[in-house]
Amino acid sequence: MTHLLSLLRKLPMPGWSSLHNQEAASLVIPELPKRAAPASQSRTKAAPVPAAASKPARSRSTPPLHLNIPCPDPTLEDRTRDAHQNRALHLVRQEDWGVLSELIRAADDTATMTPGGMPVAELMAFGARADVVMAVEHALLDRTPPRDAPILRGIEALEFVLAEHSDDYVISCIVAQAHMDMAWAWRGIGWDVEIAPRNREAFDAHFSRARDIICQFKGVPKNSALLASTECALLRGQNASAQSVADRYEALIDLNPGNTGPLRALGTHMLPRWYGSHAGLELEARRTAIRTREIWGAGGYTWVMFDAISVDDEACARLDLPFFVEGLRDILARRPDQHTVNLLAAYCANTMGQACSGNDAADHIRAQIADCANWIVREHLTELHPMIWAHAAQGFANNLRVASAQRFAAAGYDDALRIITDLFRREIAEGKRITFTDQGAVATPA
Repeated sequence: MTHLLSLLRKLPMPGWSSLHNQEAASLVIPELPKRAAPASQSRTKAAPVPAAASKPARSRSTPPLHLNIPCPDPTLEDRTRDAHQNRALHLVRQEDWGVLSELIRAADDTATMTPGGMPVAELMAFGARADVVMAVEHALLDRTPPRDAPILRGIEALEFVLAEHSDDYVISCIVAQAHMDMAWAWRGIGWDVEIAPRNREAFDAHFSRARDIICQFKGVPKNSALLASTECALLRGQNASAQSVADRYEALIDLNPGNTGPLRALGTHMLPRWYGSHAGLELEARRTAIRTREIWGAGGYTWVMFDAISVDDEACARLDLPFFVEGLRDILARRPDQHTVNLLAAYCANTMGQACSGNDAADHIRAQIADCANWIVREHLTELHPMIWAHAAQGFANNLRVASAQRFAAAGYDDALRIITDLFRREIAEGKRITFTDQGAVATPA
């Protein structure tokens, strides 16, 4: 517990002790913006790692009479993710850490994923720390949390569990990830210069503790994508070379090339604002495409560039557009599930289509990528997933804080209907009704 006590001394937070309450009152809680920065605005953010969240029933506007598209709530992907998370959460609440560790280890060994490509081991690891992380995020929703806000109570309990299972890499990853989640909750999504000093100290302290937990394993077991993913998440704040970062991601991707999270994170971390350069980004995207061609075809290039070109104008202007579009088609040929279809359609139409940076070369590329939404929707879309469209409108910003998931999903629903209506404006102008079936969109007389 020495490390934990050291951490507590560095984090004078509410509800800890009367000795620290006066000092804690000066903490600056991160702002909770209703909308994140536009996708075209450069910003420093965490590597995009897929994260699951609860999805309550959504309140949506009445769909237009000229569109008929199924909108399952929850979706198959939502139900699958929730089932794995809830199973882990139940085991934690029963304090059955042994069974939980075995289940996560088995999912990690077999690289088991959901239909939409999310690793089950990561989902269960998230469910295991959900109570702790959610409590902290809830406390930070208010800029002046109450003195008894459970800022550290949950992580302290996890540290006691870790002390009893110190040689278990699964539990170590869960606790380290909980520390990193708390760190990002304190930091928020703003620029580095906007972060208050005490919030930055909290961020650094949590990351320091996470590194201490993980470093003891030294990458062993070597076949663990969960451990490798946790090590990559710890890159934030480290003085690493571009080559070492690329090597670390290469090792992670090779463990489970079907997981798109590390491919997207590699692209983000190879930007100049992180560890790389525009030339290095292009090189790693092509190298990744070659290594993963049996899984993704040209899609490896597309996944690596996916987030990078949405936040960096120069990277976008340099994009090999034909190769990127070929990758979109290869991805949909290999993973035609509706989660992926909605993700790519929303990315093209919303993340890229609604971005206007003023950089003529980048905006020209983004406009052509936005045009791809037309064939993606017409050829592949059979149902609508509003939450994906809502996240696309925010540039898939990691650590985006949503005050109301219901209103957030409703905004995504409205965006999707507006965009899809525009894609079929000619048919609608002719008085036709667009119905989405299992075979795709069908235009019939209204």
